[in-house]
Amino acid sequence: MIFPGISRFRPGQEAIIECVLKEKDVLAVLPTGGGKSLCYQYPSYLNDGLVIVISPLIALMKDQVDHLKAKGLCAEALYSGQEYGEKVEIFKKLKRGGQFLLYLSPERVQKNGFRQWIQNQNIILFAVDEAHCVSQWGHDFREEYAALSDLKKWRPDVPLLALTASATPLVLEDIAKQLGLKKYEKKVYGFYRPNLYYQVEDCLDDEEKYQWVLSALEQTQKGRVIIYCGTRKVTENLSSQLSKKFSGVNYYHAGLSSQNRKSIQEAYKQGEYRILVATNAFGMGIDQPDVRLVIHYQLPSNIDSLYQEMGRAGRDNEPATCLLLYSKKDKGLQSFFITSSEANPKIKSLRWNNLETLLEYAEGGECRHSDILTYFQDEVRIKSCGHCDICDPASDKKIVKIRRDKKTKNIEIKNKVTVKKAELLPFSDWDQDEFDLFEILRAWRKSLSQKKDVPAFTILSDKSLRSLVQERPQDFEDLKKIYGFGESKVQQYGRDVLDLINKTSLS
Repeated sequence: MIFPGISRFRPGQEAIIECVLKEKDVLAVLPTGGGKSLCYQYPSYLNDGLVIVISPLIALMKDQVDHLKAKGLCAEALYSGQEYGEKVEIFKKLKRGGQFLLYLSPERVQKNGFRQWIQNQNIILFAVDEAHCVSQWGHDFREEYAALSDLKKWRPDVPLLALTASATPLVLEDIAKQLGLKKYEKKVYGFYRPNLYYQVEDCLDDEEKYQWVLSALEQTQKGRVIIYCGTRKVTENLSSQLSKKFSGVNYYHAGLSSQNRKSIQEAYKQGEYRILVATNAFGMGIDQPDVRLVIHYQLPSNIDSLYQEMGRAGRDNEPATCLLLYSKKDKGLQSFFITSSEANPKIKSLRWNNLETLLEYAEGGECRHSDILTYFQDEVRIKSCGHCDICDPASDKKIVKIRRDKKTKNIEIKNKVTVKKAELLPFSDWDQDEFDLFEILRAWRKSLSQKKDVPAFTILSDKSLRSLVQERPQDFEDLKKIYGFGESKVQQYGRDVLDLINKTSLS
């Protein structure tokens, strides 16, 4: 046993802990369910001294403190709303010294006297959880995290462990800069979730999306379900529609009162509700092990959000399906969010790029798990997963849309291995030369993605490749008319693509 109740490390935990025990600054990425908390709890368990954990979630602090106390470890949390006497008792315990793990909200760092207090404590580690919140390039920047840059200024002798569930290389670099990490170790692990089946479906409209949702719920009879929506209105409307056909349905969004959200979350945890329709407000700190299905009814803002929300599924390591539904209308919604935000031009530009990257992922034609691992620069890489809609379109984990006829009962589409709408050029009308060119372009894309160590979808989506096959552009001006070819991609890949098309035409 390495820790009370734990017999072995999860991927990445041991490497991160070793760096912490060597008193190095560490920037670590372990996805949802990867066991981030052990990376600071274990050093506290081994050593006398104070470990300070910065966390934005009071409920999560309380849960972890209760969990640690049940194991006989010294842990407490300081947060707003506590009784004065309770805080006094915590400080009395701290004065006794020894092993102690203290959870604080990020706002606590800004309190008067905090600087003087930490300079007089035997602190062995600062741990910043949800560290992506410190980066303005991240999807969840929070003003209250800005003051955390003072920790290394006030106590440069104390190592700092920054933890996040998902972050691009750009965000990781900014986290290190904002927190003042020096000569730090970067550890990225655990993005590969072999128990999850990734599926993406291009839908014409909301009615088709609704049919996919019905089919998915009918094919997922056991375990809990989360359906993510982009707005509160859609969340409520979809919940209302589903309640007429299924029992145990409710909705969750930030417009509900704090008490309502708390009671709904608890009821979902206890099994009173099986299907929860929610905005991204239902996110951090959610750890329900038996979620068998996560549906994105609308596109989120970026791949980071998509991955984190899909990560709510299969926390018990049992098989689960993650279904992303998208349409052109979704891009319009996210575009509205970006244009109406008060972010500065640089951040807005990044958000536009993130949205385009998510669309490219949805329209991609290579292994979805492999592309995710490359996108996040995970230590682990694979060529093919065998459990996504690209690698295994006939899997029993794939949701199959049911055709509904008013005069008959539901009829399942017989051929599971169907061509997606996004692929309809249509393939059935292609001749062998067109298929050959498509495969040549795919092979070029895959080779280039491996050479550049980037996901294939960030080079060109399948939709772009199909458009190239159909239109056969002959020069740069023709290329600019091809789907997905902006000025940048014309300059980067235009010559290679035109050469491949011309060589194929001549052969």
